[in-house]
Amino acid sequence: MNDPDGNNGQDASERSERIGRRREDRIVGPSPATQRAVEQARAAARDDLPVWAVGPPGSGKEFFARAIHAWSSRREQPFEVVACASIPPALQARELFGCAAGAHANAPEAHAGRLGRAAGGSLLLAGAPALLPEVRSALVRALAEKRFRPEGGGEEQALHARMMLSGETRSDDAWFGELPRHELRLVPLAERSEDVAPLAAHFLAVCAEEAGVRPVGFTPEARAWLLAEPWPGNVRELRERIRQAVRIAGTGAVSAEALLLSSDAAQIPSFKEAKRAFETRYVCGLLRRCNGNISRAARLAKKDRKDFYDVIRRTGIDPAQFRS
Repeated sequence: MNDPDGNNGQDASERSERIGRRREDRIVGPSPATQRAVEQARAAARDDLPVWAVGPPGSGKEFFARAIHAWSSRREQPFEVVACASIPPALQARELFGCAAGAHANAPEAHAGRLGRAAGGSLLLAGAPALLPEVRSALVRALAEKRFRPEGGGEEQALHARMMLSGETRSDDAWFGELPRHELRLVPLAERSEDVAPLAAHFLAVCAEEAGVRPVGFTPEARAWLLAEPWPGNVRELRERIRQAVRIAGTGAVSAEALLLSSDAAQIPSFKEAKRAFETRYVCGLLRRCNGNISRAARLAKKDRKDFYDVIRRTGIDPAQFRS
């Protein structure tokens, strides 16, 4: 794949796709899963079919939706996001389709819905499964007919917005029926560990620029911690951890301690707990990478095999669970 900056010889570990002009407007990650998602997003940008983005919280669904918009012919028009779970159920239809005056007693004025306001641009319905079944049906009908009617009557309007929806599970016929659509699949960061180091370097540069400090890098212990961490909050958690760690580290290199202290105060472990947790994550990450091969893991850790065995026994990890 050619790099959009023209760096066709770019190292795979630094591979990125530009969305906008800002440093943070990049999709970073050399993993096959990320590159497949980029290809899916590029394909979706070439037409106006609806898009369903699926992935766990924090995996970058909105970021990829923005990329689709930025790479499409609609790039000069607005990109809007609606957090569906934040809309009271009784007002979902009003928020999306708009309403005529008097349609709602508590909100008697006419209202221009998001579908109308995003005309010419793109609209992402984040957390779309939170929509009521009747609102969902009306939306699918609007997508199929390219027209919609505001709640409470009024003139039918043409649908000119590019629709994108996101959720944690795949779309099915209950949502779209036979309506053609694109599906963008994002996997957890734990399943694409080769993306962690490039993402961390990218976020360090972005966050250091935000904080007005010069990025130095990560200490060896911090790099090991980053690779061993399971990242249950995915890319969002990684970004926020590094943002807070940069504030703690200042102009120095980001340490493993700064990354640990970047949690909420209530979640900060004791030193003993942090050391044991680090050892456990580190050993699990090595054994997973080495398919349970203890000798190879010890070599990567630059430890004597017997000493590495002692660490394994101390953590209570069974290497057999990592063997396929």
